[in-house]
Amino acid sequence: MLRLKNIFVTVNGSNGVDREILRDISIEFKSGRLYAITGPNGGGKTSIAKVIMGIYKPNRGEIYLNGEEISNLNVCERARRGISYAFQHPPRFKGITVGDLIQIASPDIDSFNLRAALRNVGLCPEDYLERDVGPGLSGGEIKRIEIAQVLARNARISILDEPEAGVDLWTMQKLIGIIVEKYKNNPDITTIIITHNQRVLEISDEIIVLEDGVIKASGAPHKIWPLIKDDIECKMKEQCRGEMAYEL
Repeated sequence: MLRLKNIFVTVNGSNGVDREILRDISIEFKSGRLYAITGPNGGGKTSIAKVIMGIYKPNRGEIYLNGEEISNLNVCERARRGISYAFQHPPRFKGITVGDLIQIASPDIDSFNLRAALRNVGLCPEDYLERDVGPGLSGGEIKRIEIAQVLARNARISILDEPEAGVDLWTMQKLIGIIVEKYKNNPDITTIIITHNQRVLEISDEIIVLEDGVIKASGAPHKIWPLIKDDIECKMKEQCRGEMAYEL
């Protein structure tokens, strides 16, 4: 189980003034459950993911993983404890091939499963295994490759930050199927997805609504969906329009 207790995070704004981006966040993420974090842009969703991963350090509060306080552990130490994070905007690594990158995430992966990880995100292994993870790949390709890394790794805590961003609807539907098969009701895994995607929200065990750095609501989808339905449907329409112009 992952637990965040009374988390406060303050960052220095572009105008030089400190800004509180998370305020008194307390959440329990239990094993075997799929959590969807949603809410308006700038509300603090990605900040929670970065706090869990150790990229952001809380000004106050504690983080516990299966009873162990990990608040002061760095990113590498948390990764070794089984926390995995797919960024909303993945970094590029010039000089490293796609195959190498997935093997770094999952050193024991065999050739069959490595190729399957790429196929699961709509990429042909023969076309991508030896390609450089640099400027030659589009934003959509980079996003899929990072999701493939998370899928290939058997992490205890898997965090996916807006997996729908830059991914076409066909691939997203396939990813939802994989999420259901691999993550939902898996007693060994906690899955946290930051999303505006209606289908992901519907299959989650719990929806957490974050706005202005605080939790506005949380609960089962059938209770939370009526509160956010109009905003999510508007966001989905914007995404569909954007995909028509997005270079995959």
